[in-house]
Amino acid sequence: MTEGRLNALEEEAWSGFLRTHERLWRQLEAGLSAVNVSLAEYDVLLALDAAGPGGLRMSDLAERRLMSTGGFTRLADRLERRSLIERRRSAVDGRSLDAVLTDEGRTLLRQARRQHHSDLRTHFFERLKTDDLRQLADIWRRLGPDSATGNC
Repeated sequence: MTEGRLNALEEEAWSGFLRTHERLWRQLEAGLSAVNVSLAEYDVLLALDAAGPGGLRMSDLAERRLMSTGGFTRLADRLERRSLIERRRSAVDGRSLDAVLTDEGRTLLRQARRQHHSDLRTHFFERLKTDDLRQLADIWRRLGPDSATGNC
């Protein structure tokens, strides 16, 4: 393998992944816009729902979203203005803030989840066979940060 150029198969696999990611992202964003939520907002609402009534530290949420603290703060500000989350002083460490899902946030999350799952089925799952999905799941495991190479 040379370091300079990708071979034809590598180029096809990589550019196909990028084009497909971009197309799916746009389709999923468009679906969620029908319930007035972005994919980034949806991901935060999901994380807070999974965290339960205690919520999550703001810094942990920012890390999960791979965002700067400032960028995540702006996202959280939007969610809080819409009464989807609230921020509270941490009971564990009084200096940090926890984000907690509100009742309004839970209601919106239920609507968004139905829309998102429908869109995933339409644009992704229904276009693949069960064996394709198994292969993809295996590929994502092998490319994950806990894989044998540990370089991802």
